[in-house]
Amino acid sequence: MHRKELLKGSTESLLLAVLEGGPHYGYQLAKEMEKRSSGYFRFKEGTLYPALHRLEKANLLEGKWETAASGQQRRYYHVTAQGLEALANMMDEWRSFSRAVNLVIQPELA
Repeated sequence: MHRKELLKGSTESLLLAVLEGGPHYGYQLAKEMEKRSSGYFRFKEGTLYPALHRLEKANLLEGKWETAASGQQRRYYHVTAQGLEALANMMDEWRSFSRAVNLVIQPELA
């Protein structure tokens, strides 16, 4: 399976996990994701912004326009209470899924 396919099912939970630590604007969010993953995740605009819009539409994120010190307008994304709850559920599901995958692919560790 290719990285793109693996990422497709994880994008929203990854974004929520980064935003749980505080608000970010799009480019900053992409750079933080790349940094935290040691370069493994490199979000392009065509992936990042549609995912942010889906999360916003689902009321898991809230976007607010803010003026940076430079005077530039940026849309900062904040996780909502509903988003934090969804992230907790996603993390529980991820732990169960990854545990089951590891049991199958590494039975000697079970």
